[in-house]
Amino acid sequence: MAAKDPARRETEEAMRALIAWAAKLEFGDIPDPVLRKAALIIADNIAATVAARDEPEVRRVHEQLIAGGGRAEATVFRGGRPRTDRISAALANGIAGSWCELDEGYRLASCHAGLYTLPALLAEAEARDFALRDVLRAAVASYEVTARFARCWAFPQLTLHPHPQTAAIGGAAATGLARRFDAARLTDAVTAAATLVTVGDYQHAVDGALVRNVWAAVGTTNGMRAADWAECGIGGKPDGPYAAYTTLLGQPPAPRHLTAGLGEEWAVTNGYHKIHACCQSTHSAVEATLMALERLPAGKTTRNVSRIVLETHRPGMSNPRPATTLAAKFSFEHVLATTQVHGHARAEAFAAETLTAPEVARLRERVELKSYDPIPPRPNDRPARLTLHFDDGATLTTECLSARGGPDRPFDEKVVLDKVENIMRGVYPGFVPLARKVMALEPAQIAATWTQLLETFAR
Repeated sequence: MAAKDPARRETEEAMRALIAWAAKLEFGDIPDPVLRKAALIIADNIAATVAARDEPEVRRVHEQLIAGGGRAEATVFRGGRPRTDRISAALANGIAGSWCELDEGYRLASCHAGLYTLPALLAEAEARDFALRDVLRAAVASYEVTARFARCWAFPQLTLHPHPQTAAIGGAAATGLARRFDAARLTDAVTAAATLVTVGDYQHAVDGALVRNVWAAVGTTNGMRAADWAECGIGGKPDGPYAAYTTLLGQPPAPRHLTAGLGEEWAVTNGYHKIHACCQSTHSAVEATLMALERLPAGKTTRNVSRIVLETHRPGMSNPRPATTLAAKFSFEHVLATTQVHGHARAEAFAAETLTAPEVARLRERVELKSYDPIPPRPNDRPARLTLHFDDGATLTTECLSARGGPDRPFDEKVVLDKVENIMRGVYPGFVPLARKVMALEPAQIAATWTQLLETFAR
């Protein structure tokens, strides 16, 4: 057999080192602030899942999966405690978690590691009655593996959507780590999952094709199955991820990201939280718009706006007439228009009726997108410069280099928990008080099983 090329060999060795580290990680090895952050991510992503429960497509998917599923192993988060088999529950929660664009994400690469890992992990934890300490350990470790894979193979042009590209890795890592796979078995699961990744054109999101909202969940459940099969002795090749992402998909690897700073730098601390219900790439534009609304000249309203010029890092993310709420969340035109009309970019600003609201439609047609040049280095690599032109010839310019919520401009925990409370109040009223106790790492909560905690809020 011919010798492997150096990049392939280096990537395989780095992947083995990452997986060996993750397999050996214990709860006591993880600093308390990192555990607290992981608990916040869990709370935030469950809330993002619940936020979609009344979306008609989500409701029908949930009804379908609950009615057609297997034995009652895991909860579908939509109020109460409807249960189905763990694969169907992870699929139901993963689809809902992606729907409203309110889930947490990873800032150093295009990756929503919590979305790819937590539906699998929480379903697995309920089905097997794992203690919360093991849930938090697996949450931190699987997020680390998933995020580092995304950094190793970061597709810069975003022609491939990150959900189908990386979610199977997350599902396999979360399931295998929850079950305490050793390094060899975890390698089997992850390398098998790398052959189960799918390709999704990013333009599906911009055009509003709702299949985009199932990509993450399908990938996650593919990864769960890869972990099941690893227990049967079925695995992939150690260089399988390189073959998938580099040989077949054409992205050169950056293997240093698989191992640099392991145990010292934690991926969960480089995540972002969202209070705006739209693609994170649009958040700097939202913030520039909110600044402009605060600075409107006396006597002027958005009805006096005749033209809107946005300089952005992604001018191609354009859809002036979005046909679905998904398209609206990825349309700079709609984001700018609806934020001006509503004064915010919460979920209500992207409801179906906003697609045809006359003033939103008028403003969308007034938007001109340009490239922000030059793009500053990270963390200011998603900037927005907004200029409003008024009907009397006056202008107003605002700029946001980096939206709030990321590691450079983190939200106070209260902001995130207030968001969670607003979503959960009428659905799971006991959720946020419990989340606060878990985030405080109270011994009684850490020792409890995930099922016991579910029983305290999902009644």
